[in-house]
Amino acid sequence: MNDLQAQFEAAVASSRDLPERPDNATLLKLYALYKQASDGDVEGRRPGFADMVGRAKYDAWAALKGTESAAAMTEYVALIENLKAG
Repeated sequence: MNDLQAQFEAAVASSRDLPERPDNATLLKLYALYKQASDGDVEGRRPGFADMVGRAKYDAWAALKGTESAAAMTEYVALIENLKAG
């Protein structure tokens, strides 16, 4: 797991240097995978209707409920590599 953790942290760092900004759906996927890998299942209340961004983030993260941290890290790393390749 230590090697996977290092790959994940490197992918997080390289996410700031992508050749172009990903679309919103991809950004939500990255956010959700990062949160699932870092914090586990979503907790707390879903943001209200007026907080559309917070609600979208919550929903994306909640969709990954039950996903193991290692699986989320692996998918995050793969997605970043795919985005870097263009």
